Amino acid sequence: MFSKIASPLVLVACLAGSAAAQSPAPDGFDPGRAELSRAQLEALLKRYDATAGSAAYTAAYRKQTRGQTALIRDRLENGDLQVGDKINLTVEGQQALTAQQFTVEPGRVLVLPAIGDIPLAGVLRSELETHLTRELSKYIVQPTVHASSLVRITITGAVAKPGFYLVPAESLVPDVLMLAGGPGTNADMKKIGISRNGQKIWDGGTLQNAIVQGWTVDQLSLRAGDQIDVGSTGTNNVGNILKGTLITIGPLLWLLRGLRII
Repeated sequence: MFSKIASPLVLVACLAGSAAAQSPAPDGFDPGRAELSRAQLEALLKRYDATAGSAAYTAAYRKQTRGQTALIRDRLENGDLQVGDKINLTVEGQQALTAQQFTVEPGRVLVLPAIGDIPLAGVLRSELETHLTRELSKYIVQPTVHASSLVRITITGAVAKPGFYLVPAESLVPDVLMLAGGPGTNADMKKIGISRNGQKIWDGGTLQNAIVQGWTVDQLSLRAGDQIDVGSTGTNNVGNILKGTLITIGPLLWLLRGLRII
């Protein structure tokens, strides 16, 4: 029996054909690094700046690249942690701070029991553990800190369960979509886009290429409030026609179309 939702592998397969012709990621970019360090972001910014000024790329690609430089500059200046993000925290030997989840509060601070406000402005996700270790060492002798961040993302469009989701920063886009039940049978993954405050920050072949290469939420420079929208084919949903049966063939047809088999 076929699943009613597509797997992350299927999502990537549906994008691979159209993304193959797009420009690759800048030389030296490491897709295996889930969260980029400050040095890596600075190096990536330098490469993007060079790309944006190069006539070797199309005007549309250079325009999108300039948009990515703005995202990276904002991260380097203001950090990643936004109000509403969640921090999973464990401080060994400290029961009140072990296996706890805390919310980033207004002013971009973490309010911890018996300690108070820990500032997070300017801190990258990759710097979170080091930063918290340094801050907590003011109150605890040689603390051993384990911390990770969850990003609040909105998922809309042709997915099973649109809404707000908290996702790990190291998540891949297909995994994020699966939290929303996966794309519907009328989803068109070539129309996927990511917006911030109503403005597109990722779309088209550039985004498709990034997804195929396995870029994470962090590598895409996403932050709380960003919206992932999955476009629709505008056609009738095959699954609805067969509603009530044990087999839903919509995802199979969608996969075959994405692979250009039919």
